[in-house]
Amino acid sequence: MSGQPLLTIADVLQRVSPSEWTDGARELIERAYAVAERAHAGQVRKSGEPYIQHPLAVAFLLADLGMDPDTIAAGLLHDVVEDSDIDLKRLAQEFGPGVANLVDGVTKLEQIDRFSQKSEGLRDARESESLRKMFIAMAEDIRVVIIKLADRLHNMRTLDPLPEERRKAFARETLEIFAPLTNRLGVWQWKWELEDLSLRYLDPTTYAEIASLILERRPEREASIQRHIETLKRKLVEEGIEAEITGRPKHIYSIYRKMQRKGVPFSQVYDVRGIRVITQTVPDCYRILGVVHGLWKPIPGEFDDYIATPKDNMYQSLHTAVVGDDGKTLEVQIRTWEMHRIAEYGIAAHWRYKEGGKRDEVFEAKIAWLRSLMEWRQEVTDAGEFVDAMKTDVFQDRVYAFTPKGKIIDLPVGATPIDFAYYVHTEIGHRCRGAKVNDRWVGLDYQLRTGDRVEIITSKRAAPSRDWLNPALGYVRTSRARTKIRQWFRRRDREQNIAQGREIVERELKRLGMEHLSHETVARLFNYEKLDDFHAAVGFGDINSQQIAGKIAETRSRAEEKLLPTPPPPMQAIEGIQIQGTGGLLTRLARCCHPLPGDEIIGYITRGRGVTVHRRDCPNILRLRNTERLIEVSWGTRLQTVPVTIRITAYDRTRLLHEISGIISAENINMAAVNVGRRKNIVTLYITVEINDIAQLSRVLTKIERLPNVFEARRHMG
Repeated sequence: MSGQPLLTIADVLQRVSPSEWTDGARELIERAYAVAERAHAGQVRKSGEPYIQHPLAVAFLLADLGMDPDTIAAGLLHDVVEDSDIDLKRLAQEFGPGVANLVDGVTKLEQIDRFSQKSEGLRDARESESLRKMFIAMAEDIRVVIIKLADRLHNMRTLDPLPEERRKAFARETLEIFAPLTNRLGVWQWKWELEDLSLRYLDPTTYAEIASLILERRPEREASIQRHIETLKRKLVEEGIEAEITGRPKHIYSIYRKMQRKGVPFSQVYDVRGIRVITQTVPDCYRILGVVHGLWKPIPGEFDDYIATPKDNMYQSLHTAVVGDDGKTLEVQIRTWEMHRIAEYGIAAHWRYKEGGKRDEVFEAKIAWLRSLMEWRQEVTDAGEFVDAMKTDVFQDRVYAFTPKGKIIDLPVGATPIDFAYYVHTEIGHRCRGAKVNDRWVGLDYQLRTGDRVEIITSKRAAPSRDWLNPALGYVRTSRARTKIRQWFRRRDREQNIAQGREIVERELKRLGMEHLSHETVARLFNYEKLDDFHAAVGFGDINSQQIAGKIAETRSRAEEKLLPTPPPPMQAIEGIQIQGTGGLLTRLARCCHPLPGDEIIGYITRGRGVTVHRRDCPNILRLRNTERLIEVSWGTRLQTVPVTIRITAYDRTRLLHEISGIISAENINMAAVNVGRRKNIVTLYITVEINDIAQLSRVLTKIERLPNVFEARRHMG
C-alpha cells in the first residue's frame, strides 16, 4: 500500500456489512486487532511498513467483500501463529473454535507460499496442479480459502520490494493457482485484479503497452459506448422495461489473453465494446435481449444463455454480440440484480447479504450445484441436462487422476472409472468395458483417488448398461456421465425402451412385495398419463428403480389421506405409529403382512392387545366383514426401523453370506436373524433386517442382486 495512507481498524469496521452487526461483532474484531497488533509489534514488511498493515489490509478486503465477523477476525489473526508465540489453543480460548480453526487452515496453506519461495517457479502444469491439490486438500472450510485469497491479493499489491525472481515466481503461482480458485468461487472483483497484477510482473512490457493503449483509446471508446447506451435506454423506456445500463470495463489480462488466443493486434480486440444491462426479473432479461436484437444485427454463434445454463461458478447472464450503429462489434450482457450480486461477489455473496444468521438453503444449494458442474458443464449445451448436485464442500470434492499419457483429469470425490471415461471422451465412456488403476484391474464402481493412473479398456461391441444409472450401485458420480448415458439410451428404438422399462418396473414391484400396485398407478406418481411414455422414460434411464421406490414411499401419506371421507382428528404418536383420535394404545406390526414404512396401512383394534397394524392390501383385512374395528393409522414422522424379511436365492458358494452381510452393514442396517435352506447347489437365505423405509430396502436388494451367483433378492411376505 505504498504511497497510500496507513489503514486503521476503524477503516475495517466501517466496511463491515450491516447484516453482520450482531451482538459482539465489533468487540470480536477489535479484540482480534489488539492481539494481532501486539503479536506483530516491531515487525516490518519488505516495504518498510509496519507488519500490522498486512493483516489490516486482509481484514479490510474481507469486510469489503461482506464476510462474517469470525472470518474478518481470522483475517486479522492469520499470521500470528507463524510470527509470534501465540498458539491455536490460546486463540480458541480467546476467540472460540470457529476463529481458531480458520486461522489453523490458513496457517497450513502457508506451505504453498514457502514452496513457491524455494522454487524457481512452476516448471509445468503438473507441478502447478500438485500445488493446487495440496491447497484443496487442506481447505476444510471455504472461508479459509477466501482468507488466503485476500492474503494473496494484498501480497500481490505489494510485491515491488521483492527481487525480480521472487516477484515472477509469486506472480506465476498466482496466475496458475489463486486466480483460477478465485474464478471458481466467482469473486470477480479479486479475479481480475489478481490476473492483471500477475501479468504486470510476468510480462511488464506487454502490460505497460496494453495499459498505455487503453488510456489513449479511452475517450473514443467511452463516447461510442455512451451513444449505444442512450439508444438502448430510449427503446427500453418505450417498451416499459426498467433497467440500468453501464459500460463494461475491459481488463488488461483479458485483452492480453484474447490477443494471444486469436493472434490479433490490440486494435482488433479492443474495438470490441461492451455494455451491461441490469434489470429486475428473468423475463425482463429475455425481453431486453429481444430489444437488443431488434436494434442491432446479432452475430451468429455469439449468443450464450448462462441463465438457463449457468457457469460452474454460479455465474448467470445472457451474453450476445451484435453489430453496432458504427459497424463495429458490441458485446451486451443482460442479468438481474441478484445475478449481478453473484457475479460480483460469488460465493461470498452469501455472507454479504444473509439475514439474521438463518440457514441459507439457497446458498447451500448453489455450493452443491457449483461442485457438481465444475467438471462437465462447459461441454453441455442442452439446458435439460442440468441435473443433480453434489453435497460436499467446494474444495474437498476433487480428485486428480491421470491418463496413461499423464494428462490430469479433475473429477469430484467418489468419481469412478466410468466418470473418468466420459470425461476423456463420450465414445470412450460408451465403449468402456473395464478399467485398470495403477496397472491393476478394478471394478467399474471403484472410487478414484488423487494420483491414480487410469487406463480405460474399451471394446467396439461394448455399450452402456442401465445399471450404470442406478444410484444404489454406485457406478456413476458425475452429472456429465449420467447425461451422456441417458442420451445413448434415448437414441435407441422406443419400443425396445418401453419393453425394457416395463420389465424394470415389474421387477422392482415384485422385489418390494408390492405387485398389487398397477403400473398405471406408479406412472401417475410420476405424472405420466400414458403408460408407454412412463415405461419409455424408465427404459431411457430418466427414472430408475430407486426413484420408483422413493416415490411410492413419498406419496404414501397423500394416498392415505384420500381414503379418509373427512379430515381426520389430530393423530397421536404411539411407538412411532400415529393413531387417529386416540392415545395410550399399544401398537404392534402384523406378522401376516409385515408392513413397512412406505406401505399404505390400516389399524385393527384387538381385544386386550391394542392396535395391530396391517397393510391395507393384507388378505386378512380384505376378508373382514366387520369393519367397525378398523382405525386409521399412519407412519410417524420420527425415524423408525421395522423388521423386514428378505429372501435371497443363489447358487451356493463360499463367502456368499459374508458379502451379503457386508452390504447390509454398509447401509448401517441391523441384521436380526438369518435362516439358510439348501437344495442341491441352490441356497435360499431368509434374512430379517431392520429397515427405515422402502427406498432403503430397494437399495439393499439391488446391491445384493448384483452379487455373483445371486439370481433373486426380494422382500419375503411370509
